[in-house]
Amino acid sequence: MEYHTEILIVGGGLGGVAAALAAGRRGHRVILASGHDRLGGQLTTQGVPPDEHPWIEMFGATASYRALRRAIRDYYRRHYPLIGRAQRDPYLNPGNAWVSRLAHEPRVAVQVINDLLAPLQASGNLAVWRGYHPTRVTADRDRVRAVTLTGAAGESLTVTADYVLDATELGDLLELGGVEYVAGAEAQAETGEPHARERADPLNQQGFTWVFAVEHRPGEDHTIERPAMYEFWRSYQAPFWPGPHLGWRYPHPITSKTVTARLDFDDPTQAYSGPVGRAPVPDDGVNFWTYRRILYGAHFDGDVRDIVIVNWPQNDYWLLPLVGVSEEARARASNEARQLSLCLLYWLQTEAPRPDGGTGFPGLRLHRETFGTPDGLAQEPYYREARRIRAEFVVREQDLSLEARGTEGPAKYADSVGVGAYRIDLHPSTGGDPYIDLDVWPFQIPLGALLPVRIENVLPAAKNIGTTHVTNGCFRLHPVEWNIGEAAGLLAAYCLERRLAPRQVRASADLMADFQRLLVSQGIELDWPEIHPL
Repeated sequence: MEYHTEILIVGGGLGGVAAALAAGRRGHRVILASGHDRLGGQLTTQGVPPDEHPWIEMFGATASYRALRRAIRDYYRRHYPLIGRAQRDPYLNPGNAWVSRLAHEPRVAVQVINDLLAPLQASGNLAVWRGYHPTRVTADRDRVRAVTLTGAAGESLTVTADYVLDATELGDLLELGGVEYVAGAEAQAETGEPHARERADPLNQQGFTWVFAVEHRPGEDHTIERPAMYEFWRSYQAPFWPGPHLGWRYPHPITSKTVTARLDFDDPTQAYSGPVGRAPVPDDGVNFWTYRRILYGAHFDGDVRDIVIVNWPQNDYWLLPLVGVSEEARARASNEARQLSLCLLYWLQTEAPRPDGGTGFPGLRLHRETFGTPDGLAQEPYYREARRIRAEFVVREQDLSLEARGTEGPAKYADSVGVGAYRIDLHPSTGGDPYIDLDVWPFQIPLGALLPVRIENVLPAAKNIGTTHVTNGCFRLHPVEWNIGEAAGLLAAYCLERRLAPRQVRASADLMADFQRLLVSQGIELDWPEIHPL
């Protein structure tokens, strides 16, 4: 069957959702096609609580992203038996995690996102197709004419659209549509970045993680069946790791010094207090139980247990890449990553050293209900790096890092379409690189990074914008991906309304200023107030 729409968004992650909201609210006809039944990407199908900057409660995100956060908190206030103190807390952190101000269950974000999109679906402006992934793109010179989407049962739908937004997790449309892109690590000679590799390596990509959730039931035994790859992962040790991968010791991402972690189920530490600031990250003795906890039992009346997301150094996978390889190699990487996570759980249940001198926590139960999958793991892995468009402008390390810019502050962009703040945080890579973790200035998102060098009607709407392998490490988090998607959706709407091409907007100071006025009217911040670096 064939369909036509004004804007086709492929990918149901945070960027895709934000783009659909932005364009649909402008009255445009939008199709949002997602490969999963759940929308929300890294927040839901991948199971990663929002990683955000210290000022997120006050500024540094779009108005619609803050509305999403408020709605998540309100969902807990309406539907969960919160105790009085938690019920009254305007900065409620359902999981009381120290890595996030709003650690919460993926299912809650799913409900909230569905509610946000519902009015647009009722009006007819938005159609959401679940379970469809792109399999073919038809292009004619510098335009994409049609995208073929295939469902789980093998049925195919072909969509023509004025604008196509790639919000896929790995930039799949870029390859299918012949859009020029970069994968993996660039050469230092190309980018001039201090932390770039001497030689380009498209297969040198950040590791990914297959997340799972656990609860603790003391006195019970929930040990899973011994995974097939347990002996391999039990003895595996990377050259830059201070011990076996399945162990409590790992390198500090910033200092490379050895950190020793632990599990403390009764840690009473409060993660955050007040609207500004960040939880202290200990140099040693890290308690993984409170790290990415998404439900804090003490917040609730009744029999509510802690639920913890396991997205730890020990289940980061970096042996094989996902982009630029055969389907067989990609399947092997995915299977090995799943096995790593199951092996970590089995090690925790049977062999992990306990503070009392014993070994194993058999009461750790795989909380299959969190993701609703047969094996209890997330619906898809947490992807940290995608294909990236060859863009009119590429953000480089020397635009952002404190090491490169000192007290000068970040590069300023006249074509800003939003803001972000996060460290350059690269996890170990498939090319053998250890952590790269650098201070950066809070930054702007330039429109030039959203414009492909050639194709006229395709826009990136996720982690696939014009960044480098290095700077991708600070543009991949929740509020930035949302901002990118929202800006892409509004740009497509703006160009439809004025019969313009996206690059015409950036090329004209008057049009750029007019588009920025639209962004501001929709609650998108274009610059930061005077603040201290992270």
